[in-house]
Amino acid sequence: MASSPLAPEWLRFPDDANALDDAIWPSSAVRDGDGAVWIGGVPVAELAERFGTPLYVMDRAHLRDRADEVASAFREAAERHGTSVHVYYAGKAFLSTAVAGWMNAAGLRIDVCSGGEFAVARAAGVDPADCGFHGNNKSDREIAEAVESGIGAIVLDSAEEVGRVADVAERLGRVQPVRLRVNSGVHAHTHEFLATAHEDQKFGVTLAEAPAIVAEVRSRPGLSFLGLHCHIGSQIFGAEGFSESASRLLDVHERLLADGPVPELNLGGGFGVAYTSSDSPTPIADLAEAIIGDVAEQCARRGIPVPVLAFEPGRSVIAQSTVTLYETGTVKDVEVDAPGGPARRRYVSVDGGMSDNARPALYGADYAVRVLSRASAEDAVLVRIAGKHCESGDIVVDADYLPGDVRRGDLLGVPVTGAYCWELSSNYNFLPRPAVVAVEDGRARVIVRGETADDLLARDAGWDQE
Repeated sequence: MASSPLAPEWLRFPDDANALDDAIWPSSAVRDGDGAVWIGGVPVAELAERFGTPLYVMDRAHLRDRADEVASAFREAAERHGTSVHVYYAGKAFLSTAVAGWMNAAGLRIDVCSGGEFAVARAAGVDPADCGFHGNNKSDREIAEAVESGIGAIVLDSAEEVGRVADVAERLGRVQPVRLRVNSGVHAHTHEFLATAHEDQKFGVTLAEAPAIVAEVRSRPGLSFLGLHCHIGSQIFGAEGFSESASRLLDVHERLLADGPVPELNLGGGFGVAYTSSDSPTPIADLAEAIIGDVAEQCARRGIPVPVLAFEPGRSVIAQSTVTLYETGTVKDVEVDAPGGPARRRYVSVDGGMSDNARPALYGADYAVRVLSRASAEDAVLVRIAGKHCESGDIVVDADYLPGDVRRGDLLGVPVTGAYCWELSSNYNFLPRPAVVAVEDGRARVIVRGETADDLLARDAGWDQE
């Protein structure tokens, strides 16, 4: 069977449309002798029967091992270059009390960007001192709660936040550690980066503005300046963009040292993962060594100490741990004009869609898919996995190959859905959000309860009220 003329160039025709690529599936995902997939020692068919579909299935052991791997990679690289490191888990990727607790137990701090995320971290038992608070528009209440709770760091996103945070800290008799988010002019994605002099975005301040703002921070008795912070993008596969950004930040960092201590430098996150077999992210240990080694080299050239470094991985920690299960519904072929003549695309509809994974609609993100309830020897055909929403852009997987006998009732799995899927989920078309179930050693436990139509109706207050 030949590849389809409708397939994108990056999509390879599979040798086996049943194979589970280790680069994108959780480490415990295996097929049994009958061809059915198990995750965490639990058959996916059992998970679907117990908890329904759609369903987010998180491999707990995979997640904890990955958290340990990421934390160790940065710590060991820092030690080799004579410094230390703070690794924050970026809670915006996915946050629940269970996950926050597991991350903290692995030695990661928690990065939050709202009062709600901070509440989740505290409910999980995370020490506020192990949290950092981001956000371009923090409310007065969020600032007050963060300072009063003893949060480890607040990332100042604008000049006006200096006074707002300082006023709260001084009223409470506290000294609040702060970082200043700056825009380095470096934008990175996958293996490429673009360096510019100016940025048109809602986050942070310019490097040129930083010295005056830091001087204001240092003038306030309620604030303690930790250092600069920068975030250059997301889904980044190489170290070059981080190195260029660090160089620009260190120019300012060096100037700031003339007037006081600058103990830290936070280079953010954005480390990429493989969503399909064609993706080739740099291994996290190689990234950590390249970035930290380059910072150490640049500091040596400037004759300044290597600061304590901070990083904020999120997607790279949790994405691969999770698979979304769907049940197949309507299957139909559509004839499409293609070079060389008409070709057929098979649309496979599932019982979820953009309400549980908005990334394909928002960003054009690519995903992979496999039939998990059985294996098949049928020839592979090009498929497009469509959601059930009343929206033409409701596509879960734009292109992949499945066995040609894919049919109603099959359980499908879309891997690498641990980051920005549940977090971006919605009730579009009044669909309840799915549950999140963690599996390990043959056990399955709900860590985020799924919604029901009754839950949604309970929020509907109506009009005729006494």
